[in-house]
Amino acid sequence: MKTTFLTLFLTLVAFTWASAQSPRVTTDGPNVSIAYGQPSKKGRVLFGKDGSESLEKYGKVWRTGANASTEITFKKDGMFAGKAVKAGTYSLFTIPGEKEWTIILNSVLGQSGAYDYDKNKGKDVLKVTVPSKTYATSEEKLTFKSTATSLDFQWDKTGFSVPLKF
Repeated sequence: MKTTFLTLFLTLVAFTWASAQSPRVTTDGPNVSIAYGQPSKKGRVLFGKDGSESLEKYGKVWRTGANASTEITFKKDGMFAGKAVKAGTYSLFTIPGEKEWTIILNSVLGQSGAYDYDKNKGKDVLKVTVPSKTYATSEEKLTFKSTATSLDFQWDKTGFSVPLKF
């Protein structure tokens, strides 16, 4: 009886933990694919200044998704916001800002978030800064889109676009 109760309890805990995780999705474009945890806004204020009740703070490194770090794969060598990038897979981090975003590609995969980034920031492959973008409509779920000429990010009405060239 105790074993059955313990098994039932552990199963319930596992299902609860799994349902709390944001789904991992992959966006596949012609030259770039990106795999990320896709959280929802759920009425929260997403970005704001230090001291605000926002989920993510301006000026702080963010894993740009949920759960594990976002991974971006370049299918061939190209240009990412005017900087050369080799084909391969990288962890993607950002530093949100009111007027601009810094996008960071790091060679260490499987990082659990910005906590791991601090110990791995010496492995950055490149950093670029792009203007912040305000969208006319809101996007409930964090979303990346990859086209032949750009990598676009949107969550709520905020985001950025990184020019791509291959």
